[in-house]
Amino acid sequence: MASINQASKFLSSSPSTSYSSYMHRNITRASIQFPNIRVRDQSTDIPKIKSTKGFLVEEQISRFPKTPTDPRSFPDHEVMEKLYTIMEAISDRVEMHKNVGEQRNNWNSLLLTSINTITLAATTMVAIASAASVIPNAPLVPLNLASSFMFLAATAMLTIMNKIQPSQLVEEQRNAARLFKHLETEIQTKMSIGDPTHGDVTEGMEKVLALDRAYPLPLIGVMLEKFPSKVEPAVWWPKQRRMATKARSGQNGWSVKLEEEMREVVKILEVKDKADYLRLGEKALKLHKGLAVAGPLLTGLGAVGSVLMMLSPHNPWAMVLGVMGGAVGTVVNSVQHGGQVGMVFEMYRSNAGFFMMMQESIELNLEEKDVEFRENGEVFEMKVALQLGRSLSELRDVAASSSTHFEEFGSKLF
Repeated sequence: MASINQASKFLSSSPSTSYSSYMHRNITRASIQFPNIRVRDQSTDIPKIKSTKGFLVEEQISRFPKTPTDPRSFPDHEVMEKLYTIMEAISDRVEMHKNVGEQRNNWNSLLLTSINTITLAATTMVAIASAASVIPNAPLVPLNLASSFMFLAATAMLTIMNKIQPSQLVEEQRNAARLFKHLETEIQTKMSIGDPTHGDVTEGMEKVLALDRAYPLPLIGVMLEKFPSKVEPAVWWPKQRRMATKARSGQNGWSVKLEEEMREVVKILEVKDKADYLRLGEKALKLHKGLAVAGPLLTGLGAVGSVLMMLSPHNPWAMVLGVMGGAVGTVVNSVQHGGQVGMVFEMYRSNAGFFMMMQESIELNLEEKDVEFRENGEVFEMKVALQLGRSLSELRDVAASSSTHFEEFGSKLF
């Protein structure tokens, strides 16, 4: 009887309750089996980490302090804040130059279309008036008067357009936006891989202001001279200074062979690349000046011919002067502003400035006698090769061949 009661109590108990009790005992037993962890002292060194190849990975660890009181814990907060302020200003200038560049590109298109339309319409009126001069009592005065005013309007608009050169302004804003973006990337790199200093802040400020002077946004008072007496390379960088801190390695990646290679590169850039773009710039400037004078002169002659047609309707020379002046003036205007001769001149001037900046950068490193103050030689060689659009082997071959004769240009990009 007792056995039956025990069996009934067992059967009456809930299976879920028995299972829960069982799991609770097992979890309790497992939870109290803590691993034997030994807490390391915070002041002890961080253990070295090994990669899969067995090499020690200490590059990132060496950048952080071993103790919380190490002054190198974080970059200077004031320096970082100033660099971020400079980057915000640079980002704003990029947008400004892009927007102004688009606006001035619209100026070039609209002014070119408007002036050509006005000139052709005036030329057509002169031709119609000349053909209608054989008809007795034909109303020629309104046609000649309207064509004269249209020629004068086209001449005035073309003079203003030649003064400001919208296509050249567009190229200036395009270069400025590109160089400001490059400067922003340069500052971001310094903030990412190094400990920026107050010297980096000063250098960033100087570069921003140098770009503002080289590519001004306003037109009145500070606009760049569109027809200079002499072609000179564009300069958008401040005076370069040597590095303020020493490198860690003894030779810093430099060797006698690399120094000779860089000297030959400087010669190539001076004799071939920069000289060639200055020569092309002089030709473009001469064409630029000639077209700028010829366009308003021809439309002005068209206006004179139209006035002479009013005074002497049967004068064939007045008709030729009005029609040919307007037609040829339209062609000249299309070549100058449609072909964007001003933009081509600015491009040549900017390219010559780029090679001049490279020369100064190389010479600055070579003039520094202490190699520890120079940029790392291997990195600098790679930077020069990339800027010239060449591989390292091609750069060395060009430098070696230039010792006897200069046949090849340094740059393969432009």
